[in-house]
Amino acid sequence: MTGSNGEKHPFLDDLADDAELRGTVLRRPVSGRDNIKRLVEAVGTLYASQQPTFYGAIDQRHFLQYLATLRTGLDLEAVGVIERDETGLVQRVTMTFAPLDAAVSLSAELGGIVGEEFGDDLFYDASVNEIAAS
Repeated sequence: MTGSNGEKHPFLDDLADDAELRGTVLRRPVSGRDNIKRLVEAVGTLYASQQPTFYGAIDQRHFLQYLATLRTGLDLEAVGVIERDETGLVQRVTMTFAPLDAAVSLSAELGGIVGEEFGDDLFYDASVNEIAAS
């Protein structure tokens, strides 16, 4: 999934078949190259803008930071830890998002796009949280 400017994506191009994605917008990990690519593609449709602010590596761990504005107008900060094996394949990606309102909004919107495909229990759902609080 090389970008339109010809630059290699920080992790999508090198995902192992059994790679795992974890994140604050997910209730459980997502496994598998194709599933991760589909989910990241869906996230991209929810961004009005995205600006990378940092990319670096220490040994086999790579770090990605960016700012984004959701189509809902909320600003979002993201930090990713990309773990590669000795061959360079990405085994695990962990994404954190802040602030909470933007992260919850992103999760709920993802549920609306790919909830049936991945299972509605993967994303934030206000009704589930209301039931849990009662």
